[in-house]
Amino acid sequence: MSKLFVVATPIGNLEDVSPRAIRVLGEVGAIAAEDTRVTSRLLARHGIRKPLLSYRAPVERRGLPRVMAALDESDVALVSDAGTPTLSDPGQALVTAAWAAGHTVVPIPGPSSVTAALSVAGYGGPGFTFAGYLPRKPGEMRRWLESLIGDPRPAVAFESPFRIRKSLERIAESLPDRSLTVTRELTKIHEEVLRGTAAEVLEALGDRTRGEFTLVISGA
Repeated sequence: MSKLFVVATPIGNLEDVSPRAIRVLGEVGAIAAEDTRVTSRLLARHGIRKPLLSYRAPVERRGLPRVMAALDESDVALVSDAGTPTLSDPGQALVTAAWAAGHTVVPIPGPSSVTAALSVAGYGGPGFTFAGYLPRKPGEMRRWLESLIGDPRPAVAFESPFRIRKSLERIAESLPDRSLTVTRELTKIHEEVLRGTAAEVLEALGDRTRGEFTLVISGA
């Protein structure tokens, strides 16, 4: 049976891709990509030419039959635009289908904004929690923040540039004394790391709200 390789790709700096990831991308028969245009740039940098299959959210299952058909013929690599597939990115349905069909699923680890943000936050604790993207609805956001009040574990979450200021305001209201680390554009030219209470980070951030954000809230 063929193998499905779940390949982590750079979250910004293209130098962060591993030699193993490059080798696998060059050896598989096809690559299932969240955005074929983004993946094409990475492949071009390393001189790799492979068939690209569109496999993107929120319509994962539309692309599933085509990827599964390719997997019946040869090994396939699954990549997202940045970081590790299936972690707040497409891939869950494909991985499940591959296992069900008798294929082997192989992880090719690499860059992760979650672990990168945790490493510079410096918060201890018995593990950590990961929320994916922060809840959009005020009630859901409030309940999530309330669940952190007595939790000793750091909490990691993603946020969009359009909601980052509002989310920081809500964190400041619910957890005013909790330390927070906010990373923006990790590994990219405009990388920035801010640390303090939510109110302090909000003031320091100013109007620099463009880019991808990863937040780490210290544990209780």
